[in-house]
Amino acid sequence: MRQYSGNRIGLGVVGAVLLGAGVYAYLRGGGELGKGRNTMVLEADLDGFVAAHPLISWGLALALVLAAMLATRWLFMALGWGRLGNRSGTGTALLCVGLKDVDGISRTSVRVVGEDRLRLAVTCPVTADVGAVVTKLDREIVGRVRRDIGEDDMGAIVRVHVRR
Repeated sequence: MRQYSGNRIGLGVVGAVLLGAGVYAYLRGGGELGKGRNTMVLEADLDGFVAAHPLISWGLALALVLAAMLATRWLFMALGWGRLGNRSGTGTALLCVGLKDVDGISRTSVRVVGEDRLRLAVTCPVTADVGAVVTKLDREIVGRVRRDIGEDDMGAIVRVHVRR
């Protein structure tokens, strides 16, 4: 699953929960905004039930704290924090030039992690000859990227993703 799909699904779930809470609050409050009526659409003795079972309040508070922590982590990861290394525009350009004769390459990136490692990522379609792409990466492109970005003895991790 791509990152933006996960973010959309997460936003949809959060939106559905908030919409449900809003509809419940609207129906619980009377259904008529600004009319001064106190008739409740949903009758419930929620105060008495919560007073009789205090663990519900603690459980709800714990669930809300965990949801806030999860949402904060999700936001930081969506912003790109926590990723290792820095993007290399030169390395990405070399990678694209090396793979220019492969049709359908949709995403390439090169990251420099620390002083001695490279991370290369290539996304290609199912119709591409993955063996030729890997051979070309192994024989020509990775060595060229290593020489132009850093040293020849840098470690490199190459991730080839074949999309459906």
